Amino acid sequence: MATYVVGDIQGCLDCLERLLADVGFRKGRDKLWAVGDLVNRGPHSLETLRFLKGLANSFQTVLGNHDLHLLAVARGDRSASQKDTLDAILSAPDRHDLLEWLRHHPLLVRDGDNLIVHAGIPPQWDAGQARDYAGEVEAVLHSETPGRLFRSMYGNSPDSWHDDLTGDERLRVITNYLTRMRFCDAQGRLDLTHKQGPGNAPPGFAPWYAHSNRGTRDLTIVFGHWAALNGQVHQRGLHALDTGCVWGGRLRLMRLNDGKYWHTSCAPGGHLP
Repeated sequence: MATYVVGDIQGCLDCLERLLADVGFRKGRDKLWAVGDLVNRGPHSLETLRFLKGLANSFQTVLGNHDLHLLAVARGDRSASQKDTLDAILSAPDRHDLLEWLRHHPLLVRDGDNLIVHAGIPPQWDAGQARDYAGEVEAVLHSETPGRLFRSMYGNSPDSWHDDLTGDERLRVITNYLTRMRFCDAQGRLDLTHKQGPGNAPPGFAPWYAHSNRGTRDLTIVFGHWAALNGQVHQRGLHALDTGCVWGGRLRLMRLNDGKYWHTSCAPGGHLP
């Protein structure tokens, strides 16, 4: 039995199936995790959800910002953007089952000394705090009234964590840390406007994982979201899995047991070349 983690799929199902064939993945024997952003921008978001749901207990994921966006759009709590490629899901006959399956996944998972998250964990949180705060968002997301989260999660403020945050602002900053963060300062103040690589950090900011006071330095963190990294994080205990498949890069798969990587090249738009 092997456990694999795949980077941001974003509807690039052909590339995912190629990777799973390359490693001889078998449903029922092996386990596949994903770091989120299963859908959007790529060509086969509907088919990707159907395929992954069909893996049953052999698959789990944390949710990314595109997955949360799909759920918000589907409920009418947010309008779709011109760049979205979600129409096939929204009009599918099995839409309800797929969206309910997706909604009941977590934002962060701890597996032994491994943390799996979409974007990252701010430096001021340790693993226990990150799990507890993720649980606050998950409690709303998995409840009978998830619209409270979807209506409040958009926006860049507040830009930092305070223990006394309450209500929508508390949910928003937790969600932004776990699903949107790239750059922050040593106190966890966010810059959510810059999407370039780490060499282009705005003044006073650095990649979230680069701060010496980071409370999760002793654990392994597997994350996606930041395609501009191209998987290059030269720091022990970090695995960046978003290698830009939907933008003509590669899709990355990692074996969690030993940290070995596999890749498949993707053409722009997320098809096999």
